[in-house]
Amino acid sequence: MGRAWLVAAVLGLSSPAAQAQGLGTLRITVTLTDATGAATPVGRHALLISEEPPGAPPRRIFTTAAGTADVSLRPGRYAVESDQPLAFEDKTYEWSQRVDIVAGRHATIDFTADNASVETRASTAGPAGRSATDPSLLAARWQGSVVALWTPTQHASGFVADARGLIVTSQRVVGTATSAEAQFTPDLKVRATVLASDATRDVAILWVNPSVVAAVQPLAPGCGRMSPPLANGHELYAIGALMTGQKRLTLGQVTGVGPRLLLSDLTVNRASAGGPVFGADGLIGFTTVDDRDPDGRSNARVVRIDQACEALASVEGKMAGAMPPDATPLPVEPRRPIPVGTLAEAVKTRTGNLTPYAMSTSGFEIAFITPVHVYGANDQVRRPVMEFGNWSEYLADYPRVLLVRVTPKMVEGLWARVARGAAMTQGIALPPITRAKAGFSRMRALCGEAEVTPIHPFLVEQRLSATDAIYEGLYVFDPAALGPQCGTVKLTIYSEQDPGRGDTRVVDPRVLQQVASDFAPL
Repeated sequence: MGRAWLVAAVLGLSSPAAQAQGLGTLRITVTLTDATGAATPVGRHALLISEEPPGAPPRRIFTTAAGTADVSLRPGRYAVESDQPLAFEDKTYEWSQRVDIVAGRHATIDFTADNASVETRASTAGPAGRSATDPSLLAARWQGSVVALWTPTQHASGFVADARGLIVTSQRVVGTATSAEAQFTPDLKVRATVLASDATRDVAILWVNPSVVAAVQPLAPGCGRMSPPLANGHELYAIGALMTGQKRLTLGQVTGVGPRLLLSDLTVNRASAGGPVFGADGLIGFTTVDDRDPDGRSNARVVRIDQACEALASVEGKMAGAMPPDATPLPVEPRRPIPVGTLAEAVKTRTGNLTPYAMSTSGFEIAFITPVHVYGANDQVRRPVMEFGNWSEYLADYPRVLLVRVTPKMVEGLWARVARGAAMTQGIALPPITRAKAGFSRMRALCGEAEVTPIHPFLVEQRLSATDAIYEGLYVFDPAALGPQCGTVKLTIYSEQDPGRGDTRVVDPRVLQQVASDFAPL
């Protein structure tokens, strides 16, 4: 049933704009039940969607790691069928079903073993063959152990490797951080401590409270066991946690084999690196970043899983008798999304300009940024795009959050002014030569007398030259946490030059009211 001739694979996601054009939406779910009775979502399963009668080539889509696919379609009748049989526990499954799509309406298809065409197959497991179960389906089952990791400067992935709360990831994505935030679901994020950071092996081990992972099935590295042989062409499946909270399954192959690293054609976003990689025989490693391509996507390298074993052994002494990290849940983003049409209407009907609400301290400029500002910078009028550095992807879908950006003020030093003056006497006009008055370190926010924990305490690096850079603060808050209901909101800004003494300022109540007004219709 394979259709290898199909060149283009297009996934049409439902959106308000699509529905406005008279489209309908189709939600497809593919799930199988294993021998233990556990439901297993079928990720990365290719499906073909064809019009009836045929009027165009079929559309080829893939299910997500959660076993679902959302598609926008014109009204009409469609055939939805598997592109290839799916291998699961020595059987193969294929699906085919018809569905009617109505404009502005939702339709659903649930593919299970009960409505599949099933055949028994002989197992061909082994180094040169395929497993009796499709690895993509096994990877979908393992996505629950994949964790999103947040530091002030980086988002990455990792995976639970031990029921005691140990998480394995790439050292390159953790860097010099001594702690991180580990997010398991959209509703659960906790503190994690970095126990080991091995730059030579590119392995970092983090620790969360064991109670947090009680319901998670760890991905055991299999230390002490013989690693399966790998060669060019072996299939790979990687899972990464996106900034949006989704888990993405990526398919690739081995393109080079080394003693510590595998080369591959897996295309992995830098912000999702560190997640597990599977082959036909199970877990084989985790993705890492290529520092030569710091901003985009590149073919991922895979750190062999045995490289994590020594790092895992090294943390035993650190854990002995130590108190585990706090299990208290940290603030997370509000779940309710903001319809883009609502933001567009807010921008259209807004009185005044779309400049963020501002205040300042002696050394810093402070801006309060709402989704209306972010959308307004990217709307059809093409206003200049706000620059958020590493965190631009996080804000691409306009999350329902309040941003407080803290930017160091720039000043011109005495000797710079003297040099400019000397140049002026020679008829040379130079622009002001400025530097940061004080680098940003951290910020505290108080609602009344209660300190408010941000959802994220991001830092944004701004390069001043090839060797010099400053950091801005980009703190993310639940919009309900800082508002007129607080009575008084105070911000305390700490600089790198004087990290023990903060500069505290009271936020103008009019700014708080403006922020609340922006969120009211959203």
